[in-house]
Amino acid sequence: MGIAELVGVVLFVVAILLAYFVWRRLRLLRAGGVHVALRTRLDESGRGWHLGVGHYRGDEFVWFRVLSLRTGPDKTISRDGFEIDERREPTAPEAYAMPSGAKVLACRGAKGEPVEIAMGPDALTGFLSWLESAPPGRSIPWAS
Repeated sequence: MGIAELVGVVLFVVAILLAYFVWRRLRLLRAGGVHVALRTRLDESGRGWHLGVGHYRGDEFVWFRVLSLRTGPDKTISRDGFEIDERREPTAPEAYAMPSGAKVLACRGAKGEPVEIAMGPDALTGFLSWLESAPPGRSIPWAS
């Protein structure tokens, strides 16, 4: 096999993978998802953000990373015990990896693990409404 054929095969595989990622993203968005950037490793330099699509499933917010071969969600956030510590504007190095007009929520999960979520204004309104809509009798300890 010559170099030209090898390059052709590699380009073909890359094209197939790219088509798969585009198809997956469209499928997730059509199923009622919202654009969300998420990071679990907090870094002052603004690195570590991953674009994805979030879905609400009862008491869980599931997040699918766009460039992932996993069939299930990459991160699941339970409403129970979830707290928002801070709301802020993205820094200049972070803005490239977020939806347009996004706000960043610095949060903690039920086990205290840190997570930052960035979403546009419409998605943020929906996310905050979802957090506040806990069943009667359950308190939601979070700061807006």
